[in-house]
Parts: sequence; structure tokens; C-alpha cells
Amino acid sequence: MRLLPAKVAGRVLTVLGALALALSALGTYGVLSFLVRSRSRELAIRLAIGATPRDIAALVVRHALTWTGMGTLIGLVLALVVTRFLASFLYGINPTDLSTFVSIPVLIALVAGLAAFLPARRAGRQDPLVALRDA
Repeated sequence: MRLLPAKVAGRVLTVLGALALALSALGTYGVLSFLVRSRSRELAIRLAIGATPRDIAALVVRHALTWTGMGTLIGLVLALVVTRFLASFLYGINPTDLSTFVSIPVLIALVAGLAAFLPARRAGRQDPLVALRDA
């Protein structure tokens, strides 16, 4: 009975973490859609001079994963610093749990890759003439 509040708090934090992950995916998608839309002229020129739609999509995804990787690296460093202060709140796990510090960056990279996929595909499928005329 003494652990019930801790279990409830753990479940609430799990739900909030999942919600934060969903919101970050939606935010990543929104930012990438905006960036692709603002770079439509550049991407159209690349398509017009011979880039394939796959090249354009790979460029957009690579750009997204580069920024995500830098943010994740900064987050990991900050998490390692903060774990020193949170160690007293943890029960039954090591504050620097290796599986957590490996699985969460992988999950974040997968979410960012999926969020980047739709804008990347849209960028590769645009008609260069229409994009250059509208821009």
C-alpha cells in the first residue's frame, strides 16, 4: 500500500511522457513542413537541374535528423547532469540506466524520421515549374 502513490505517479508520468512524444512529433512535422514550404524554390531548382525526388527527400530527412541528433546530444548531456539531483527520487533503477539512455535517443530519432517523411515526400513530388512560378 505504501508504494501505491509511487505507482500512480509512475503511470501518470508515463502518460505525460507519451503525450510529450506525440506533441514533439507533431511539432517536428509542423516545423519541417514550414521549412520545406519556405525552401520550395531552392528544392524546385534542384529538381529542375537533375536531382531526383529521392535526392530531395533524402536531403530533407538528413537535415531533420541532423538537427534532431544535435538536440538529442545536448539533451543527453543535460540529462546526465540532472540525474545527479534526481537520484533520490528514483526507486529500483539506476539514475544512469544504460537502456534508457540508449532507447530514448533511438525512439526520438525514429519519431523525427517519421515526422520528416511526409514533408520530404511532398518536397520530392513537387512540380519544379509550378513551384518556381508560385515562389
